[in-house]
Amino acid sequence: MAKTAAERRAARKRKDERRSQRPAEPREAPPQEQLLRQLVHAGARAMAGFGAGDAAVMAERLAVLDPVVDADGVVERIGIDLLANLWEHGWQPADAVHAVRRQGSARATRLAVAFVLRQAGGTEPHASAPDEWRDQLTALAEEGVLQVGPGSLVTHWARREGIGGSAAWRDVLSIVAQWGHVIPLAELCPPPSRWGRAVTRDRSTRHVDPRMLGKIRGLLAKAESTEFPDEAEALSAKAQQLMTRYAVDSAVLDAGGGRPLADEVRTRRVHLLQPYAEAKVQLLASVAAANGVRSVWHDDLGMATVVGLPIDLELTELLFTSLLVQATRAMTETGRAGSSRTRSASFRRSFLLSYALRIGERLELARESGTAEAEAASGTALVPVLAARDDAVDEAVAGLFPNLRSMKSRISDAQGWHAGRLAAEHADLRASRTEMTG
Repeated sequence: MAKTAAERRAARKRKDERRSQRPAEPREAPPQEQLLRQLVHAGARAMAGFGAGDAAVMAERLAVLDPVVDADGVVERIGIDLLANLWEHGWQPADAVHAVRRQGSARATRLAVAFVLRQAGGTEPHASAPDEWRDQLTALAEEGVLQVGPGSLVTHWARREGIGGSAAWRDVLSIVAQWGHVIPLAELCPPPSRWGRAVTRDRSTRHVDPRMLGKIRGLLAKAESTEFPDEAEALSAKAQQLMTRYAVDSAVLDAGGGRPLADEVRTRRVHLLQPYAEAKVQLLASVAAANGVRSVWHDDLGMATVVGLPIDLELTELLFTSLLVQATRAMTETGRAGSSRTRSASFRRSFLLSYALRIGERLELARESGTAEAEAASGTALVPVLAARDDAVDEAVAGLFPNLRSMKSRISDAQGWHAGRLAAEHADLRASRTEMTG
């Protein structure tokens, strides 16, 4: 049956509407871009040891294909896409930069920082980002922001570094190799895809007072830099006194706040660089355990996750950093005064491991002593407060890492072991959480 003109017009309209509702066909990349992407990913796989071929040869081919280094912004888009994928797998900005930094190239690290800041939309952190995310972006921006005009940030980076195409492409392949091989991490805060419009803020009731933290840091910095042991001891004692009084007051106030402790537990990542990262994390574990903080080591990534109450995390990081400075200085002085053996890798690794274990023993004694002193001064009321904090942290760790295993380290140099233990005997202990209860 023939259709009227009105019916024909209505049919055409419905057809046009159905056509407009079809998903757009994905844009096919030009052949040049396809080839560039293939070479970049192949070179990155070769550099990471997952593919056949020589990464240096790939870099040379890329330099011939694109001597300007990312003239069309292909690599910039690849990098930003890789970062977005990392965020969905639990990574954070500082983690992504650390993965590049630990390979030892300051030049590639500067490019990695530029990628992260570009992916975040510039140097100003997103208004709805969690506090820790904003803090990391701010810290990265302070490392030096690459001023980029029109064109790819990779091109501007290569020009500012003053390097040729082959060297620039090798750095690019290194970054893609690190970011393309994703090892999922525990999610410490929501990724950008779940931020929404509301500003996410840290829900903990108390943090270390910035003024108090500044005083403590100042004292520790002087203690670490002085060449006079008596002065270092006096400065450390003063820092410990400040930490003690502040931590006791904070624990009591938090206990009376009525908020579930589970809501107060926080997580951070501590990034450790070679050499001797395995020994350094043993020192972190010793300090963390004495302060009610749990630490989990990610060996493949050179980073640890620490879990605890905000104040405990702050003071753990302060103490760990200070003791690591002391350990490194003692190890260097021992090597300078001794034979070539005391400067060997096996000696130094054993030195640091022994140092960490002895520090752990000293801190455990301080923990027991601090608990006894607290009971004498405040009665037994403080004991269930500290126990409840430990339980909350343990529950958080179990939820984040249900399949943990113990870490074992092997001592390979007896001389280094004894030297490290002796150095630990003379280390200035700043303060553990249980010392703070005195």
